[in-house]
Amino acid sequence: MGGVEDDEPASKRMKLSSEELIHLSNGSTVKESIVGSSRDLMARPLQSDGGEEVVGSKGVIKKVEFVRIIAKALYSLGYIRSGAHLEEESGIALHSSIINVFMRQVLEGDWDESVTTLQNIGLTDEMTIKSASFLILEQKFFEFLDEEKVLDALKTLRTEISPLCINHSRVRELSLSIVSPSHCFTVRSPKQDTSRARSRTKLLEELQKLLPPTVMIPERRLEHLVEQALGLQRDACMFHNSLDEEISLFADHQCARDQIPSYALQILQAHTDEIWFLQFSHNGKYLASSSHDCSAIIWEVDANGISLKHKLSGHQKPISSVSWSPDDHQLLTCGVEEVVRRWDASSGECLSVYGKAGLGMVSCGWSPDGKWIFSGVNDKSISMWELDGRELECWKGQRTLKISDLEITSDGKQIISICRETAILLLDREAKVERFIEEDQTITSFSLSRDNRFLLVNLLNQEIHLWSIEDDLKLVSKYRGHKRTRFIIRSCFGGLEQAFVASGSEDSLVYIWQRGTGELIEALPGHSGAVNCVSWNPTNPHMLASASDDRTIRIWGLNNLSAKPKDTHGNGIHYCNGGT
Repeated sequence: MGGVEDDEPASKRMKLSSEELIHLSNGSTVKESIVGSSRDLMARPLQSDGGEEVVGSKGVIKKVEFVRIIAKALYSLGYIRSGAHLEEESGIALHSSIINVFMRQVLEGDWDESVTTLQNIGLTDEMTIKSASFLILEQKFFEFLDEEKVLDALKTLRTEISPLCINHSRVRELSLSIVSPSHCFTVRSPKQDTSRARSRTKLLEELQKLLPPTVMIPERRLEHLVEQALGLQRDACMFHNSLDEEISLFADHQCARDQIPSYALQILQAHTDEIWFLQFSHNGKYLASSSHDCSAIIWEVDANGISLKHKLSGHQKPISSVSWSPDDHQLLTCGVEEVVRRWDASSGECLSVYGKAGLGMVSCGWSPDGKWIFSGVNDKSISMWELDGRELECWKGQRTLKISDLEITSDGKQIISICRETAILLLDREAKVERFIEEDQTITSFSLSRDNRFLLVNLLNQEIHLWSIEDDLKLVSKYRGHKRTRFIIRSCFGGLEQAFVASGSEDSLVYIWQRGTGELIEALPGHSGAVNCVSWNPTNPHMLASASDDRTIRIWGLNNLSAKPKDTHGNGIHYCNGGT
C-alpha cells in the first residue's frame, strides 16, 4: 500500500477502517504494514461532501456525525462491506487517516510510533494524552515481561512510564510485578488478556474511552442512542407497568390504561370490623391485614388468588399496624398503645410479646438483618429489642407520637418516625445525626420507597407530598384529589419500578397517580366505607390491595377476560369477575 494521506479517495480511507473493525471483532493480527510515518500526519477535519448539512425534521442532527455513527454500527454488527460502501458513497470517513494509523500501530504493537502519533492527533487536554500514553506503555511493559525481557520492561517503566508523573500507585504495582513475577497476574486488569491479540484489542477499547468521541466514536454508540430514546419513551408512558410490554423501534411506545390494576378481582371478608392496615410481604406471597376487631390475618397469595392462611388472636386492643420480617418468615403486629407481638408466619404461633410496664407501643419495624425489632412507645421514645424480648437501646425525647409510622432503612442506619405533628425525624443511629422533614400541615402517615430514596407523606390538608431523602431533604412532588377529614389515610408506592402512587380516601375510592408527573390516572370505586390503607404487591405490578371501614379488603388487578368467576363465597372470600 502507498502512503496514507488525508486527500486519498474515500475508498482507500474506507479500506483502513474496515480492516480495523475486523480486528476489533475477531482479535486477529494485522498482516499489512503501513508505509510512511505518523510524524508527517496532522489531524484535520474529516472531509465530507455534506459539510455542516443536517438531517431530520428538527434540524439538529449533523449529517457527518449521523453517517459516521451508522458506519460504526455497521462495522460493529459485522457488516464490513456495507460499512465500507457507506463511507465510499457518502464521502464521509469513519475515522481520519491519522486515527487509522494510530489504531493500526496499537494493534501491531508499534508502541513508540503509537505514542508519537498520539501527540499529533490534535488533542488539547494534556492529561488525556498522558493517560492514553500510560495505557499504551503499560501494555508494552507487560508484553516485555511475557517475553521474559525483564531489563526492557524495567527500562520502559523507568524511562517512559514513570516520567509521565501520573498514577503513582499503579507504577508501584508495576514495579512489584518485576520483583515478584507471580504478582504480575494479580496486577493485570481484566482488559490485559493473556492472548496478545485480544489484549491489544481491549487496549484499543480502553483508549477509545479516553479519547474525545469526535476523534474515536465510542463502541455501540448508535445502540446507546436508540436505547436512550426507548427509555425516554417508556418513562414518558403514563401507564407503563409491565416487564412483558415490548418496545418496538417501528412505532412510538404507549401503553394502554389496562396495565393499571383497576378491576376488583376478589373481596376478602374475614374481618368483623374496620380494617386499618395491610401490607404485602417482600416476596409478594403473603398479605397481612389488621383490624379494629383486635385480630390480624395472614393471607396467602398464589396463582388461584388470595386465601386465608392464619387468623392471629391475642391482642386486647385494635391492631394499628403490621410489619413483615426481611425474610417474610415472621410478622409483627402492634396493638393501639398496647404491645407488639411477633408471629411465625408459617404456623400462626405467637413467638414473643414486647411491652413496657405502664407504657404502650404505637408502631413497629424490623432491622434489615431480622435480628432486632424497633418500636415506638407512647412516652415519645423509640426502643430497640432483641428477639427474645430484651431491650437493647432506647432513644428518649421527642422521637415519636402516639399516632406514628416507623420505618428503618435497608442499610439499618436510619430510623424514620413522626416526631412532631408537622415533622418527621430521620435519625442516623451510627452518626447520631438527626434530620427533619418539616411540613406546614399536620402529618398523618408516611411510606418509605423500596430504594430508601423517597418518602410519601400524607397530610391533614388532603395532599400527599413526595420527599427525596437521599442527600439533602427536598420536596419533589405533590398529589391531590383524595379526601381526608377525620381518619388516618395511608398511601404507598407501587407498580413497575414503583412508578405509581396509590392512596386510600374517605370517599370510599382508591386513588392512583403517575409518580413522575403527579397526574391522577384512576379513582377506583367499589368500597362502601373509607379506604384506610393500600398496599401494592412488590413482585406483581398488577396486584393492588385496599382495606376499608366496610370490613373488606379488595384485590385489584387487570381486566383478564379469560379468568373464570370462582365460587362467590368461601372462607371469607368473594370472587369478582372484574366489576365493582
